[in-house]
Amino acid sequence: MFGIRFVKSQPTVHLLQYRRGRVIREGAGLSFFYFAPSSTLVAIPVASQESHFMLELVTSDFQGVTVQGQISYRVQDPRRTAALMDFSMAPRGKGYTSEDPKRLGDRVAMQAKVVMQQAIQSLDLKAALRASASVARAVQQQLGAHPEILALGLEILGVAIEAIRPTPDIARALEAEARESNLKAADDAIYLRRMASVQHERAIRQNELDTDIAVEQKKRTIKETQLEAQAALVRRQNELRREQMNSDIELEERRRDLVDGQADNTRTLAEAEAHKVESLMLALEKADPRVVQALAAAGMQPGQLIAQAFGGIAEKAERIGQLNVSPELLNSLLGGVSSAPAAAKRGAA
Repeated sequence: MFGIRFVKSQPTVHLLQYRRGRVIREGAGLSFFYFAPSSTLVAIPVASQESHFMLELVTSDFQGVTVQGQISYRVQDPRRTAALMDFSMAPRGKGYTSEDPKRLGDRVAMQAKVVMQQAIQSLDLKAALRASASVARAVQQQLGAHPEILALGLEILGVAIEAIRPTPDIARALEAEARESNLKAADDAIYLRRMASVQHERAIRQNELDTDIAVEQKKRTIKETQLEAQAALVRRQNELRREQMNSDIELEERRRDLVDGQADNTRTLAEAEAHKVESLMLALEKADPRVVQALAAAGMQPGQLIAQAFGGIAEKAERIGQLNVSPELLNSLLGGVSSAPAAAKRGAA
């Protein structure tokens, strides 16, 4: 009524009232009456806003990628924003008189595209696909210090890159390359596993061979010890045999010396006996035969004397014509001869 109206703003809206080109009232969450014909209201949202973007960029190896993400920002200095863009409210306080409030996000996205293009152009395709976080940090830092953003009085709260995707053909090629690389890695893993298995098998066989060699060496040592013991036993037996042989030789030599001594003694005795007989014979040759016979008959037995008498008769048989010996005489002679030894035995008893 009469051009007086009431306006009420939210706490996230910075409201400015201009009259005659000067700001007469401003603040967030204001509510007041104003005279519409002479006042201009500017409402600038100071809450955080998000601007989504999907950009087609080119990497350093001339490969196209699609970068999708969002930028969070807020109006930090409303007066600067109001000085560069038109945020004037409609006469009845509903809506804006221009499209600048909608274009603010586009301007932020455009500056982000410029900064992001510089970051992507310094990377090749594979590096760019893996550099989402680093690119987002770089864009946030550079965009926050960009002159236009500062001139608009904006504050960059954050930059998030959801994905960096190549073209479908390049994606299929990269997938094939990655698949082949993964298959090669799998083959390499199988090869390494088989190689490790072969090495383990080789180590087991080497250990078994070393064990067999150690066992054979032990057996050889035991056999050599046994052979040495047998050789020592044989040498000892040979030494004992040699000692026994030497003892036998010494005994035989002593026996031979004894036999030689006995032979010498026998020879000496025989020579002495022969010398005695020779001396006796020489003495008897010079004596009278009758005397010799008388000496020989001394101590003889009656039978021996009778035999000697018959011998003498036999020697002179040519001179004896006839000799008669009766049986009674012969028995008496023989009985006397046999009774004499029996009497001698009885006397001895």
